[in-house]
Amino acid sequence: MIEALKALARLVTFLLLVILAVAGLAAAVLSIAPSVAEVIRLPELRDAVGELLRVAEAPGVIPLVTALAALGAIVLGLLLLIGALAPEPERLVLLEEGAEGTLAARKRPLGQIAGALTEQTRGVTAAKAKLRPSRRGTGGRIEVEAAHPRTADPGEVRQRATEALASLAGAFKLKTRVRPKLGERGSRVQ
Repeated sequence: MIEALKALARLVTFLLLVILAVAGLAAAVLSIAPSVAEVIRLPELRDAVGELLRVAEAPGVIPLVTALAALGAIVLGLLLLIGALAPEPERLVLLEEGAEGTLAARKRPLGQIAGALTEQTRGVTAAKAKLRPSRRGTGGRIEVEAAHPRTADPGEVRQRATEALASLAGAFKLKTRVRPKLGERGSRVQ
């Protein structure tokens, strides 16, 4: 429900921005050339809107329809606010789900563990890990950037880092991707 409201809020925001841009453009054009207002018949539009407002103020069925439309607009506005302001639930990496409950880990600590495991491997001087949990169910993807010295072979660094992450990746059903990169000047040496 919240996701649908968030999508609706994004769509309405985009449409309102387009309407605002068109209105700004129209105001700019009309301020430059006032005779354009007469060409597109703005005085007649003003009279038509005035007549519509007079009919809406008259007693009868039409004010009831107007009141219901206003109430609908208020409800829609509240739903858009809920969709825009509701926090997104944190995506967790599921380890196990059963009748007793769910065992899961947060993204950041699990990424830090992966980075620490990668840094312990031979030939790696620094590591950055980024974890992306699966949108549904268990598993996910972990991408590790492993810095190595010039003397280390990138293919060997990739293989060792992947082996170091195998137990973590296997337990959480993660797909691993290790990208070796040459360490920067002044970084830790092996």
